[in-house]
Amino acid sequence: MISEDGEVSPSKFPELEQLEVETLGEANVPSPLKAREPRFVSEEDRVLIPAEVRRLSALLDAGRPLPSFEPAGPRADLFFSPEKTSCGIVTCGGLCPGLNDVIRSIVLTLRFGYGVRRILGFRYGYVGLTSKSHKEPIFLEPEMIEQIHQHGGTILGSSRGPQDLGEMVDTLVQWKVNILFAIGGDGTLRGASKLSEEISKRNLRISVIGIPKTIDNDLGWIERSFGFSTAVDEAQTVLNSAHREAEGAWNGIGLVKLMGRHSGFIAASAVLTNTDADFCLVPEVKFTLDGKGGFLEALEKRLKRAGHAAVVAAEGAGQELIGSGEDTTKDASGNLKFQDIGLFLKGRIEEFFASRGWDFTVKYIDPSYTIRSLPANSMDSAFCLILGQHAVHAGMAGRTNMLVGFWNHRFTHVPLAVATRKRKQLDPHGEIWQRVLDTTLQPASMVGQ
Repeated sequence: MISEDGEVSPSKFPELEQLEVETLGEANVPSPLKAREPRFVSEEDRVLIPAEVRRLSALLDAGRPLPSFEPAGPRADLFFSPEKTSCGIVTCGGLCPGLNDVIRSIVLTLRFGYGVRRILGFRYGYVGLTSKSHKEPIFLEPEMIEQIHQHGGTILGSSRGPQDLGEMVDTLVQWKVNILFAIGGDGTLRGASKLSEEISKRNLRISVIGIPKTIDNDLGWIERSFGFSTAVDEAQTVLNSAHREAEGAWNGIGLVKLMGRHSGFIAASAVLTNTDADFCLVPEVKFTLDGKGGFLEALEKRLKRAGHAAVVAAEGAGQELIGSGEDTTKDASGNLKFQDIGLFLKGRIEEFFASRGWDFTVKYIDPSYTIRSLPANSMDSAFCLILGQHAVHAGMAGRTNMLVGFWNHRFTHVPLAVATRKRKQLDPHGEIWQRVLDTTLQPASMVGQ
């Protein structure tokens, strides 16, 4: 994926045909929203991916059609008749602020926007679509979800890992589900795409709509995902505490580990909004601990200069420094289990300064599970509301095998295959990372000789 000021090569963009969204068939049911005279989306409208002239010029010079997304929003004509439609909702993966907000938005939009009355909540992720489930789906009524946006977590429960596709489709057929809304991260969305393919093989008319849930904000071709804003907000409290702890001790070091397995967006954004951190360690920028120019030497120089330091590390940073790097243990979703970079750094920092006879203190804070289970802040809450509304508009119009994204200040329809093909990461040569370096004043490279 291209960064804000990275390479301009046309090959970095998806082909236009890859961005076409699947539909279940002709939409010829008049939308009940017409009574409210909304602004319906024109099927001729598109949202350009590149916003800069130089990138547009590079594509035109290469003779390529300009890549663009289908815009999200209500359609004048629907594929499904609301009074005959049954919908399902499933939440998968780890907890994230805003899950209940999305559920609530979907239910309210279906019921009061379109008049859909049968809305099922399947329990504990994709397990709820199999015989492994110990609970039948919940019939979601407006009264049931009225206050859930004020609470963290998900009223439906969640789980990780793939399930049998055939059995999942059988469950959808059994419960007469016409539209399934899958709320989750890249693993969930890959599963949703495979589920959509299995549905297509059976020639069934069931729509699968994804709502991207990744607190790390690391899905491809999506500028923003819900939960990220809340995570950055809450990280401020943690960084303030770490900074105060560091200031309050001679050679005090406040060490904070934040979420970010493969992408350092939370760590970088937290540093930029707090501005008290002296080091930011992210997966995209390699560093070493020892040697001249390494992290420990840079930390030593900071302590000699200021008497204290605050360090922020994304959970995926420095994994190659821990052990042999050959651990292939995976979680239920197939993700490699990461070792704790925070505890590792704490131990190495203590060992380094103890060997020099220094009087020092290291305070380590890991707020990950506290942040994940919070209710959404105001920005995320409003964002979740719109995501849920657009997901319903897309499903009722017969779109499938897609998710609701956000690009160039517009909500978009993104094919699941495109969004999950490559993870979004910080560009080590881009503007965001340059701001981090300017704010922390850490060396641009901490690779020891």
